Amino acid sequence: MNNILTIAMPKGRIFEEAADLLRKAQYQLPPEFDESRKLILDVPNEQIRFILAKPMDVATYVEHGVADVGIAGKDVMLEEERDVYEVLDLKISECHLAVAGLPGVKITDVAPKVATKYPNVASSYFREQGEQVEIIKLNGSIELAPLIGLADRIVDIVSTGRTLQENGLVELEHICDITSRLIVNPVSYRMKDQQIDDLVERLSRIIGGV
Repeated sequence: MNNILTIAMPKGRIFEEAADLLRKAQYQLPPEFDESRKLILDVPNEQIRFILAKPMDVATYVEHGVADVGIAGKDVMLEEERDVYEVLDLKISECHLAVAGLPGVKITDVAPKVATKYPNVASSYFREQGEQVEIIKLNGSIELAPLIGLADRIVDIVSTGRTLQENGLVELEHICDITSRLIVNPVSYRMKDQQIDDLVERLSRIIGGV
């Protein structure tokens, strides 16, 4: 199995866009690839194995070497700070991290509460702004926090802004732009450098380089 390149990919939108990118780079992925519910998908003709994971887990798999390569959002990379190489901006799944809240609501003067699934990113951002806040870690439905009085503000991913709008929230501050990145395990980069360099080169041609 040493000649097999293992790629960890997140389920959902990023998976679909990444699979499309790989096909454009002339990787022959079977048609049923997109419809499969399997968590491990082998593509023997390309000597590739795919591991399908939750977005937050991809970098963990790559760091620990169970995947040679991974596709992870920059939001995950900023939050997790894993020991991996970030080698290519794939320029897919574009969105941004933002601070949001209810419009016209006075923020608590002393240590306002901020709900987020990105506690490290949020803490760092507000520290840079010179603001002292209390971070509340949530795993989902972040938009609910201001509506039920759990938090004054939230830090979350914003794509179209529709979810914020539907819940009566407004974007207050733009933190940073997010795209998906190709990440590599440092040991794999030494052991499988030809396969990984070929992958990077083929994808770079499709996205126009970085």
